[in-house]
Formats: sequence, structure tokens, C-alpha cells
Amino acid sequence: MGDVQIAVLGTLDTKGEEHAFVADHIRDLGATPILIDVGTLSPPQLQPDHSREEVLNVAGMQLPEVEDRGARVAAMAEAAPAFLQSLVIQGKVEGVISLGGGGGTSIGTAAMRALPLGFPKVMVSTLAGGDVAPFVGISDIVMVPAIVDVAGLNSISRGVFSRAAAAIVAMAREPQPKAEGKSLIAASMFGNTTDGVNQAREFLAKQNFETLVFHATGTGGRTMEALIEAGHFAGVLDITTTEWADELCGGVLSAGPTRLEAAGKTGTPAVIVPGCLDMVNFGPPELIPEQYKDRLFYHHNPQVTLMRTNAEECAQLGVILAEKLNAYTGKVAALIPAKGISLISEKGGPFHNPQADEALFSTLEENLSPNIPCQRLPETINSAKFSIACTEALLAFIQ
Repeated sequence: MGDVQIAVLGTLDTKGEEHAFVADHIRDLGATPILIDVGTLSPPQLQPDHSREEVLNVAGMQLPEVEDRGARVAAMAEAAPAFLQSLVIQGKVEGVISLGGGGGTSIGTAAMRALPLGFPKVMVSTLAGGDVAPFVGISDIVMVPAIVDVAGLNSISRGVFSRAAAAIVAMAREPQPKAEGKSLIAASMFGNTTDGVNQAREFLAKQNFETLVFHATGTGGRTMEALIEAGHFAGVLDITTTEWADELCGGVLSAGPTRLEAAGKTGTPAVIVPGCLDMVNFGPPELIPEQYKDRLFYHHNPQVTLMRTNAEECAQLGVILAEKLNAYTGKVAALIPAKGISLISEKGGPFHNPQADEALFSTLEENLSPNIPCQRLPETINSAKFSIACTEALLAFIQ
């Protein structure tokens, strides 16, 4: 048996030859492949180590009797995560690889998303060149473009499959970094709040806390919320709540309507800042919705156009933040950088708009429960004084 065991999970009724090739290459590299059949129609083209019936039994399921491919793929995508999780929990595999088109990618990535962050996962897919967000979610799946269809072996696919096999073996052999024994803090950051968050991170490091920073791009916010809910953090420094501006106005970086809820549910101490709520993110100018054509924009780069939130939208955002904070079960405070909620909303910046900012600040203050501390500070969001105030407030809650 090789030094590491790799789950080779695939629809062996249609992609048996291709998964067998990957399994052979894994053996050649000195590791052990564990073939798992998640096919849904015809019998497997080769003998698996674990049959589709085993996969389904772990989840207490059966394939639908009607040979409807969509319904069967959906059923297997529900069963495969439970089976793969069971192998990982038992220590029987140290990595997973799968190859697929639409159905295989759906099943393979569903199984991979159920595994912990850091567990090696490689998906070779015909869909990897497009929008992979529905398949990856907030996981750390490595998506490898198949280049050609996963339909037999040829001079292109052999190279793609062998390199993917080499990648998963190397990933599985790489030891997990040891925890440093420090308590973890979650922090949200954007380009416009980088300096402030970095200062807070350095201050927290001196207090023996490790800060994990999440980029507030929708996926980042969802990932942070999921890890907070899973209990990974001693505290939350949510300096960049900008994803709510995108949720409200239809921007491209929304984290969904549950953003700002995880710390409240878990009682995790938190400091919340209305950071970058002055901006909504859109793509290139030609993709901006027609309803916003007369608004103030800032071209961040060729792919990203920022729209300044107006007073009405800011007032709504203040109410939303207050409602989210009012539901918190643990210690929480709101801190407001009155001289600028982003780098470009400071005095002299392109998004400087005191009226809109005041609408945000006043509605947040008016709608917030009197039991929740809320303080306006005469600072910009990136000033050292504001960063220290945020971290000191959070540390007071934690201690």
C-alpha cells in the first residue's frame, strides 16, 4: 500500500477508462487509489473498491427507479458527500480526485464540498473554464480544465489527467500546517480598508491572536460566516460590511441576505463597522444596469466599476445593520469612522458625500438597541486610532 490513499471518485459507467488511467498513474507515483463508483445508469466499466450501492447505503438512499438521468444524478450528489465524509473521518483516504462533465462535476464537487478546508480536492472538469462558483461554493476545490471532453484517452487528455493525478498525490503528501495555539479572529477586508485591517491584525498579533482576513467579495463573506458558525473564532472584527451594499442594490459581490448573522447566532464577540458601504460593485461600465446610468461611478479597474451609494440607500443600509446587530445573542458593538468609511470616501476623495454618510450613521444609531454600544469616532476607517479602537473593543469583549 502506498504512503497516501487517494479516493478516485467517478461515474464509472461512462468514465471508467479515464478514472482507471488516473488510478494507474496514482499507483505509479507510489500512492494507493481507492476507486469509488458514483455512476447512475449502466453497470461500471471496471470493478470499483466501493460500489454505488455502498455509497447510497451510507446515506440510506436508493437511486430512483425511473431511468431519469437528472433525478439519478441529483440523488447521487446527495449520497456521495456522506460516503466520502465517512471515509475521511475513518482516516481511509488523504485526498480525492474526480473527472467529469456536467453530471460528474455535480456529483464530484458535491462530495468534495462536504470535506474540511485543507483536505486535498481536485476536480478535472469540462466546466472548469466557466463560472465554477456553483460547484466550488466556499470550499477549496482545485478545478482543472479538462480542455477536451472526458471521453476516452488521447494525447491531450492523458497529459491533463496525469498532471491532475500528480497534483493530488503531492497535495496529499504535504503535511497539514500545525496550529500555532493562538486564538483566531475573523476580519473582513477590501482594497479600500486594507491599511486599517492590517494595522488591526498587527495589533492583535501582539496580543497573541491570529487574524484570518477574508476578502469581502461575496464568496469571502460567505466563507467567513460559515467558519464563524462552525465555531472557529474567538472574535469577529467585521470592518468591511460592503457586501450588504451589493445585496441591496444588485451588485456583483453580494454575500446574500444572511451576511452578519453567524456571530449573532453563535454568540461570538464582534465589532461591526459600516466599512465600504459607500460603494456597490459592478463589472465593466457597459454591464452597469440601466437604472443606475446617471449615478456617480469610480472605475476601480477595467473589470470593476464602483457606484456611490446615495442617501436613500445609505439610510436603508443603516436600518439593515441595526436589525442584524439587534439579533445578536453575544457581545457586539458598532464603531463608526465619521471621517470616512472607505479610502475614497474621505474628504477630497471621489466618494466623499457627508449627506449620504450621515443618513447611514443616523439610521444605524436610531434603530440600534440601546443595549448595544455604538460610537462615532472622528477618524477615517484606515487611521491607526480607529484600528486600535476596534481591536481594543473586541479584546474587551473576549477577555
